[in-house]
Amino acid sequence: MQNEEVTLRKLEILCSFIRTGSLSKTADELHLSSVSIHKALHSLEAAIACPLFIKEGRQLKPLPAALYLAEASVDLLGDVDRILKKTRSKAGVEIGQIRLGSMYSLTANIIPRIIMGTKIRRPDLDIDLILGSNEDLMKKLSEGAVDAVVMAVPISGLPEGIQVIHLFEDELYFASSRKNKPKQAEINLSDYQDEKFLTLQDGFATTSGFYEAFKLAGQSPKVVMKVGDIFSLMNMVSSDMGMTLLPGRVRALMGDTIEFTPLARKYQVVQKIALMYLQANESNPNILALAAEARMLHRNNT
Repeated sequence: MQNEEVTLRKLEILCSFIRTGSLSKTADELHLSSVSIHKALHSLEAAIACPLFIKEGRQLKPLPAALYLAEASVDLLGDVDRILKKTRSKAGVEIGQIRLGSMYSLTANIIPRIIMGTKIRRPDLDIDLILGSNEDLMKKLSEGAVDAVVMAVPISGLPEGIQVIHLFEDELYFASSRKNKPKQAEINLSDYQDEKFLTLQDGFATTSGFYEAFKLAGQSPKVVMKVGDIFSLMNMVSSDMGMTLLPGRVRALMGDTIEFTPLARKYQVVQKIALMYLQANESNPNILALAAEARMLHRNNT
């Protein structure tokens, strides 16, 4: 605006006054005093530098210029409100919606519990679930494309400004079909150098853990196929197309067709599963509800 004395608040007061036709009713509607309403209207008139009202007795009567300004200001205030809502949405703080990112492997158990618990806390909240790899989800979080993520904390560390609420820890297990299950009680990976292995594509936490475990064994696995989600990987393992390493949390999904055998202690890799969100969004009531539910789940898991 060219004149800093012409404010959105004064235009809002003008619109209310034109609509109610009374200083006292405007004051009640906006929770101000009649004196404050009177001063704001005269201040607006002075800022615009043209007459808006005439006085009839103790009453202010709007002139055609005031009626035009009020009519135009209704549209202006509506546009400003829509702009602010879109701005909050771009920043990931839209009041009635939250975008939650997750690894595929968490959708069978922990994610439904988090969503249901958060919805109990905020019944009108819409939650959009976005699935992806660790790498993809962290990029989306940093860019504001999701509001929060539930995934494994990256071994390489986190960017600055990320708030972390730990949920639980999970180990990787040697996974094979029941028809080709190992005889050992725990797996020495160095004994499987010539076996065929399947794994997820790069960017997944389980893939990073897979290679980390074989690095501890001092060898490179013979990977014959990489797939895009953990459910496809499990189906292939159950069909005896190869072996892999899987987190223990998916055992309940296909435990009747896949054998989960612990790795020997020196090869064990632990995933730390957590809720993460930008510290800049920690005052968002939806994030607060999500964080409260995550803390409750953590207490229940310890």
